[in-house]
Amino acid sequence: MAKILIVDDDPDFVSVVRSILQPEGYEVSTASNGEQALKVMKKDKPDLVLLDIMMSYVLDGVDVSHKIAEDPQLKGTPVLLVTSLTVTPESGMFPTDEDIPVDGWITKPVNPQQLKERIAALLARG
Repeated sequence: MAKILIVDDDPDFVSVVRSILQPEGYEVSTASNGEQALKVMKKDKPDLVLLDIMMSYVLDGVDVSHKIAEDPQLKGTPVLLVTSLTVTPESGMFPTDEDIPVDGWITKPVNPQQLKERIAALLARG
């Protein structure tokens, strides 16, 4: 089954998403920040990345998405950006005019069915 990397600094969110994905047969790995995510990806490339925006710093996830897109080994890995940023006071910091190389967005708190459907659709494009 597909390997999914969850990149988020919130252990509760990681635990919830893992509990949604593992019963579906997905192999789940995790990273708590962008730097760790890139190391994990180079060691064992996932089939899809769920990537939080705000981790070590406000736009950590955005920077990681650019690094994935620029790396010949990682380029083409589907990235689903996960964020609560749009409903927080920090939403004004989000670069709305920047081209962010991701394959989709989903907001926190995630709807389990919507998350599974979005992941299945991205993997099917693969």
